[in-house]
Amino acid sequence: MFDIAPDADTPLLQDMAFAVALRLCGQNPVILPSGLIVLRQRILGVPMLMVPRAIPPVDLTDQLRKFGLNRLPLILSPERACPLPAAVRLRAPQTIAQLDLIPDTEIARAQLHPKWRNQLHRAEKAGLRVTHKVMPSGSNHPLLHLETAQAKRRRYANWPATLTSTFAKVAPDQTRLFTAHIGNTPVAHMLFMRHGQRTTYHIGHITERGKAVCAHNLLLWKASRWLTDHGHSAIDLGVITPQTPGLNRFKLRTGAKLVESGGTWLRWCPLARKHSA
Repeated sequence: MFDIAPDADTPLLQDMAFAVALRLCGQNPVILPSGLIVLRQRILGVPMLMVPRAIPPVDLTDQLRKFGLNRLPLILSPERACPLPAAVRLRAPQTIAQLDLIPDTEIARAQLHPKWRNQLHRAEKAGLRVTHKVMPSGSNHPLLHLETAQAKRRRYANWPATLTSTFAKVAPDQTRLFTAHIGNTPVAHMLFMRHGQRTTYHIGHITERGKAVCAHNLLLWKASRWLTDHGHSAIDLGVITPQTPGLNRFKLRTGAKLVESGGTWLRWCPLARKHSA
């Protein structure tokens, strides 16, 4: 198990618990001397390296050389724009909704869009019971089955259920599952992954009964208050895409700001010449 470092600003995909969970799931990430997590992948049968959500250090080639990996194609996806000499862009930057957490509850509530705030008020008056706890580590949790089915139906990619449950086993205190109930029946879930001062909204599900009473508004509000009280400064609410206008509105009406990633880049040095990252 790992303790959260409250003063750290580590992306989820660069958190040590993520690397350990990957290893327990049969993958073999490399931890460089700088602490950077490098993933090994095969794309169309070609071995490749990936550095997810991190700005590469200037001596990245030298660090990879110590593991005999400096000749492999390398995919870089930094959290924000940064110089990447000798790299070719594969994908434009993504736009991410980031909710900065405000300690003062009244100010936080005031920054909500009026429609979002009205939905929250409706949920608060609906008699919902909200519980929260660490995510159970077993792979049979109902939320994991619901998420797998939902991802298949809506055709989006997310972590495999086994990786989520393994992360929960490795670092239970870095997870927080919020659930809304009508009576004894769960009608909505939201699972958050905690990494240093930041948090990532990982997966969620809501039933038609939950939608009718705006249960996700209440869960996200309760979660934001709890996370603020426990030293977190921001929630990554995920990518904004044209394919999900309703979800985009839900995220942005919280007062979240738009943050651009650094895009996705390919760097390959067939001759293993030394240069900066």
